Amino acid sequence: MPILTTSGKPPHGDVSAGRGAPRAWPWAVAALPLVVVGLVAGLALSGAAAPRELIDPGPLVRWGLPLATSLARAAAAVTIGALMLCAVVLPRTTPAAPSQARAGEQAPRDDRDRRLPSSGEDPTWRRVANVAVVAAVVWALAQLAHLLLTHAAALGTVIGGPGYGAELLQFVTQIDMGRYLGVATLLAAIVAPVAAVIASHGSAAWAMLLAVAAFSPVSVTGHAAGAANHDFAVTSWWLHVTAVAVWVGGLAVLCVVASRLGAGLADVTERFSRIAVWAFAVATIAGAANAWIRFSTPLDLFVHPYGQLLLVKVVLTAALGLAGWFHRTMTIPAIRAETRPEGRAGWAFWRLAGVEVLIMGAVVGVAVALGSSAPPEALEPPADASPVYLLTGYPQPPAPTAWAYLSQWRPDPLTIFVAITALVVYLSWVWRLRRTGARWPAIRVASWVVGVLLFLWSTSGGPAVYGSVLVSAHLVHHMVLLVVVPILLVLGAPGALAMSVLPRREDGSRGPREWLEALHSSRFVAFVAHPVVATLTVAVSVVVFYYTPVFARAQDSPIWHAVSVVYFTAAGCNLVHALLAGPHRRPAPLPLRLGAAVAGMLFYGAWGMVLGSSTSLLAADHFGQLGLSWGVDARADQRAGGLVVWGIAEVGMLALALALILTWMRAPLTPARRSPAPPAPEA
Repeated sequence: MPILTTSGKPPHGDVSAGRGAPRAWPWAVAALPLVVVGLVAGLALSGAAAPRELIDPGPLVRWGLPLATSLARAAAAVTIGALMLCAVVLPRTTPAAPSQARAGEQAPRDDRDRRLPSSGEDPTWRRVANVAVVAAVVWALAQLAHLLLTHAAALGTVIGGPGYGAELLQFVTQIDMGRYLGVATLLAAIVAPVAAVIASHGSAAWAMLLAVAAFSPVSVTGHAAGAANHDFAVTSWWLHVTAVAVWVGGLAVLCVVASRLGAGLADVTERFSRIAVWAFAVATIAGAANAWIRFSTPLDLFVHPYGQLLLVKVVLTAALGLAGWFHRTMTIPAIRAETRPEGRAGWAFWRLAGVEVLIMGAVVGVAVALGSSAPPEALEPPADASPVYLLTGYPQPPAPTAWAYLSQWRPDPLTIFVAITALVVYLSWVWRLRRTGARWPAIRVASWVVGVLLFLWSTSGGPAVYGSVLVSAHLVHHMVLLVVVPILLVLGAPGALAMSVLPRREDGSRGPREWLEALHSSRFVAFVAHPVVATLTVAVSVVVFYYTPVFARAQDSPIWHAVSVVYFTAAGCNLVHALLAGPHRRPAPLPLRLGAAVAGMLFYGAWGMVLGSSTSLLAADHFGQLGLSWGVDARADQRAGGLVVWGIAEVGMLALALALILTWMRAPLTPARRSPAPPAPEA
C-alpha cells in the first residue's frame, strides 16, 4: 500500500506500489546488449576488426578496443545525462504538503520566496546523483582500458611484456595521441569524486561541465585528428558526441527513475523533451557535417563500407527523431491526462521511451564501429603541402583585401551553433513578450542581432581566416570579440528580457529563470563583476594569453582556440556590463566606473604602443614559419596590429567612457537625485 500524505496522495518521489506501476529501468539496461550487437555488426560490415596485413596486435586488441570505446562512451553519456537532470530538470528538494506549512506564515515578500516550504532532499534527485557517480567510475575504468588498447593497437603488440611500462610512459608523454588520451583518462577519473560530493544544482552543473570537458581531448584523436579541415572535424565531432551524450544519457537515466517520479513525471519529461530537441538538432547537423568532409564523392555513401555504415546510423537516428516527436506530441499529454497511481501514464512513458532507449543503444554501437572504420577520404596532408597547410590544416588564403575579409569564410561549428542559438532564443523571447501585449525596444533587438552577426563574422569569416596567418588579423579578431561584440550584446539586455518572459518553477527544480536569479545573487559574480576587478581581469588575461605559450598553443589546438574565444567574449561582456550598469541592485558609483573605463583605455593604449615598437614576434614558431607568398614581413604586420588595438579598443573604451560621462552629467537632473524643494513659507 502506498504511503499517503495528509492530502491522500502519494508524496512526490514515491510511486504507487500497485501492480500496475511500470518499471522502465530494465529497458535502459537492455540497451547495453544492443550496443554490442550494433558494434559487432558494424565492425563486420566495415571490416575494421579484420586481421591487419603488416602489424597485427591480435584479436584481443582488435575487438577489445571498440568494445572499451563503446563502454566508455555509454558510461560518459549516462554520467553527463544524470548530471544534466540534476542540474536543470529534477527538483532537488521535496515540497512539503500544504498542511506542513507553518501556521500563520505570512505571504512571501518577493518572487524568490514563493515556493512551498521544503521537506528535505528529494530521494529521486539523490538517486540520479548516485547513478552519475557509478557511471563516472565505469567511464574512468573504460577510458583507461581504451588508452591501453589504443597504445597496443598503435604499436601492433599485445599488452604487457618486457619494457611495456616504459613504452606506455613514452606514449602518454611524448606522442600527441597518447597525451590527449592520458588527459581524457585523468579528467574522467576526476569526474567520479566530483560527482560524489554534489549537493546542489550548482555543484551538479559544475560537475556536468567537467564531464563535458573530458570529451574534448578525445575529439582530437581518431579520424578527427587528420590534418585536412582539422579544426572543423574536431569541433563538429565534439559537438556531436556531447549532444548525443545529453540526449541518450538523459533519457536512459530518466527511464531508470521514471517509476519514482510520481505526479512529477509529466513535468520532468516535458523539460527533458525540450532539451532533447536541441540535442537532436545539434547531433544531427554536427554529425552530418563531420561525416561529409570524409567523402571524396557522394557515391561513397552507397558504395564504400564506411558510407553504408553511416546510412545505417542515419536510418536509426531518423527513427529516434520520429520517436522523439511522437513522444512530445502524444506521450506527454497522456501522462498528464491519465491517473498516475493506476500506472497507466507510466505505461505510456515506458511504451515509447523504452523502445527509444533500445534504438539508442544500437546507434551507439554503430557509431563506435563507424569511428573505428577507415573513411573513404584520407585526411592526411598531401605530399606537396605548403607550410601554411601543415601549420593550420588549411590552404593559404588569397592576399588580404577589404573584399577578402568580407568574402572569405571558414565555418566554425561551435561558434555557428552559439550564434544561431543566441538569435533563436532572443527573438523567441521578444515574440513571447509581444504576445503578452508588452513591447521590447527595437534598438535593443537590433543591437543584439548585430552583435551576434559580428561575433559570427569574427569567428567564421575574414578575421578567423586571416587570423591564423597574420598577427594583425588575429588582433582584429580578438579586439572585435573583446570590445565591440560585448558592447552590442550588453546593450541588447538579454537578462532583463529573459526575466520578463521565463516562467518560474515551483517544484524545487532550477530552470533558466532560477539560474539567472542564482547568478544575480551570487557573491562570486558580484566580485568578478566589480568594475575594478573586471578591468584587472581583462588586462591580466591579455598579458598572460599573449606573452606566455598559451597564444602559440591556441594557434595549434582547436580546443585552446575555442576556449580563448569563449573566455575573452565572456570577459569583455563582464567588463562592459560592470561599466554600464553592473549586475546588482546597487551598481558601483559612477566615478568608480568612469575611472575603470579610463584605466582600460590606458591599458589598451600602452599595449598598442608595445606591439608597435616590439622587435620580437608573438608565437614566432607559428607566424614566423608560414612562408606566405604575399611577401609579408611578420614583424611589420605585428606592428600594424598595434594600430588595430588603438583603432578598435581605444574607440570602444572611449565610447563607454563618454556614455558614463553623459550619464554622470544627467544624473543630478533625474527625480531621484534632485534636491528636495524648499518648504513653503508660513502664511
